[in-house]
Amino acid sequence: RWEYRPLGPFLGKNFATTLSPWVVTLDALEPFICNGPVQDPEPLSYLRSKNHWTYDIQLEIRLQSAAMDTPATVSRTNFRHLYWNVCQQLAHHTVNGCNLRPGDLLASGTISGPAPESHGSLLELSWGGTQPLALPDGSQRTFLEDGDTAILTGWCQGDGYRVGFGEARGAVQAARPITETMGEMR
Repeated sequence: RWEYRPLGPFLGKNFATTLSPWVVTLDALEPFICNGPVQDPEPLSYLRSKNHWTYDIQLEIRLQSAAMDTPATVSRTNFRHLYWNVCQQLAHHTVNGCNLRPGDLLASGTISGPAPESHGSLLELSWGGTQPLALPDGSQRTFLEDGDTAILTGWCQGDGYRVGFGEARGAVQAARPITETMGEMR
């Protein structure tokens, strides 16, 4: 009822994640506080809040195949679409014994908007692999392939200024042949 399908449980995503080169403080985000989405169904009692606020953070996802010279934008979304705000995510993380301490980083997971072009994962953009995503080089993707690079950028847009989050980039590398890895296992 509460976990996001088909991407899996929120509590299972607290490992193996990519970070951008910039850490943006909550103080820097304060001018970008906005109302969060209506929460229906109502959250469990320990997750309810009087002021359901979030941040207006623009997000862009680009994909570049090995054959492409420049990456193509495949999605634009916004942090404000998250059902759970930062405080609720923090509270939920601690429920399963996650020992958060000052200085720890917290990642929200996939952020998707209401429109198809604002879906935050290739799984959603391709409707579970049933509708290929067309790229400018003529290729199609239902899932990432060897040589593909995914690029995530985020920023808050103020009146005449921008607070940037840098760029998080990940490239899919070809798996090593099984004969190479078998030798390491002995």
